[in-house]
Amino acid sequence: MRKIHNFINGDFISHSKEEFPIFNPATDEIISKVVLSNKEDFDQAINSSKKSFYEWSNTTPLKRSRIMSNYKVLIEKNIGKLAKIISEEHGKTIEDSKGSITRGLEVVEFSSGIPYLLKGEFSQNVGTGIDSWSIRQPLGICAGITPFNFPAMVPMWMYPLSIACGNSFILKPSEKDPSCSILLAELFSEAGLPDGVFNVINGDKEIVNKIIDSQDISSISFVGSTPVAKYIYEKAAKNGKRVQALGGAKNHLLVMPDADLDQAVNGIMGAAYGSAGERCMAVSVAVAIGNIADELVEKIYTGVQKLKVAPSSHIDSDMGPLISREHKQKVVDYINMGVKENAKLIVDGRNINIQGYENGYFVGPTLFDEVSKDMTIYKEEIFGPVLCVVRAKNYDEALNLVNDHAFGNGTSIYTSSGEVSRHFSSNCKIGMVGINVPIPVPMAFHSFGGWKQSLFGDHAMHGIEGIRFYTKLKTVTSRWPKNKNIGPEFVMPTN
Repeated sequence: MRKIHNFINGDFISHSKEEFPIFNPATDEIISKVVLSNKEDFDQAINSSKKSFYEWSNTTPLKRSRIMSNYKVLIEKNIGKLAKIISEEHGKTIEDSKGSITRGLEVVEFSSGIPYLLKGEFSQNVGTGIDSWSIRQPLGICAGITPFNFPAMVPMWMYPLSIACGNSFILKPSEKDPSCSILLAELFSEAGLPDGVFNVINGDKEIVNKIIDSQDISSISFVGSTPVAKYIYEKAAKNGKRVQALGGAKNHLLVMPDADLDQAVNGIMGAAYGSAGERCMAVSVAVAIGNIADELVEKIYTGVQKLKVAPSSHIDSDMGPLISREHKQKVVDYINMGVKENAKLIVDGRNINIQGYENGYFVGPTLFDEVSKDMTIYKEEIFGPVLCVVRAKNYDEALNLVNDHAFGNGTSIYTSSGEVSRHFSSNCKIGMVGINVPIPVPMAFHSFGGWKQSLFGDHAMHGIEGIRFYTKLKTVTSRWPKNKNIGPEFVMPTN
């Protein structure tokens, strides 16, 4: 039985004897065990990070950039190995795993431009003989707490940019699929990163609370459910930390009567059922506007019949299992609730049976029609392959659905009208918007983040927002007067 240790100071270390089993979600078999770290492990990670910070923060941005470039090459060479690890522990298809690694790799690539990204501003003669300029300096030790659904992409939205800015970084990955993070740390060391700059510590809520309470950690980045995001934000902020905590979602995709229906259906299918719906940017609500509803539901129903649900080892699989037995039951409970609340169940994924994988955590694609905004399956994040169709009389009613929902992560609209799309992108109260694009995840040089109950904190992730989050701004005002006998000035200087 393989045992997964922490990666601290460039080595595989753990002092704790407590372990957590990791399951193959397609078979319900234990494939490895991960150490649940204790105080001694955590203190060692902190000490390693503290010792490495001074030298790393004084390393030139150009040298940091070259290490990032080496790292990018190593990840590309090992993308197949990384994808296999993700698929084995998470259950998503190999191609989906590769795609998620690539989206994380884009942030590594973006971070390679750190010499330019850290450039400040300079103003000459802000006053007579006085110049002023700004610089951005690292925070210190930064920490990331990441979810199970993207064990490569989400961590890579955090630590490469933080480290490029001159910080040391402690990553606490999900205990359900931690192996990818360990390999990413190994590759970073191979790329030339000094020991202790990037440490990976495994654990559960106990380690999360130690991260929150530690006086040595300056910032926390988090992605997960809204209740946990709010908990981390409130507790960490009280401890004086900078926080970006991304929470849950209930992403709506609006389909206007003038939309290209086939394109809309293709977008909905991939966004609702890809990765078994375990994405914070998954489309979980399709809003059918006007008289398009019946045809839209019929086309989605037809598309669902063609989906191949199978383990990631099957090359023709469109979607695999959910992450755990407990999460499968949670999703099934939501489907039961939808039936109880009188939503119209068009496709039922509760009793899917895959020969040879009867013990796997599979839930088939599920489709509800005639869902109303007061139903539980509409209000709460299901995080599974469950799509709710809501019928709206007109565009204004559909826009109100989007704006009145508690979550504000992502949304999309399919339409042929530039006027409607412009109005929607300007007036929806959502952080990320797609126009004829089903999953509007920004590229690395823009920033990722929602509104309302989907983001706690002032900064979104990666892009320029990430640079601002992982650095402190310092403004310098300088004068070198020729007259050494200037007396005290008691009036606020103005020129």
